[in-house]
Amino acid sequence: MTEKIALTPATHTTPPAKFSHGVKKGNLLQVAGQVGFLPAVEGQAPTPAGPTLREQTLQTFANVKAILQEGGASWDDVMMMRVYLTDVDHFAEMNEIYNAYFEVEGLKEAASARTTVYVGLPKGLLIEIDALAVLS
Repeated sequence: MTEKIALTPATHTTPPAKFSHGVKKGNLLQVAGQVGFLPAVEGQAPTPAGPTLREQTLQTFANVKAILQEGGASWDDVMMMRVYLTDVDHFAEMNEIYNAYFEVEGLKEAASARTTVYVGLPKGLLIEIDALAVLS
């Protein structure tokens, strides 16, 4: 039986409830929904990267990537991403940011399968992303 391993990079705060930022079991790595919080500073509340969708999306990608790396994975291992937006009008802008980010990361082809839905998030947060990776 393969053990489940909780993943919390040093850049992340301890989750506010009984869950992990990521969990690895066998060759599966699930990244919990990440938002655009800046790296954790001990004794300070989490702070969004900025008020814009661009700032928050890029920080959210950095947060997802940190968990992937903590679990020994990379963007190449990601099979599925789910994007949660608070505003339907952000869809086109998010796609532009998404495509440019993965091009810079060296993934010219589709990075993974993806679903995008519209949700409510805590005040000031515009985007949340989770990911499922399968390691070789």
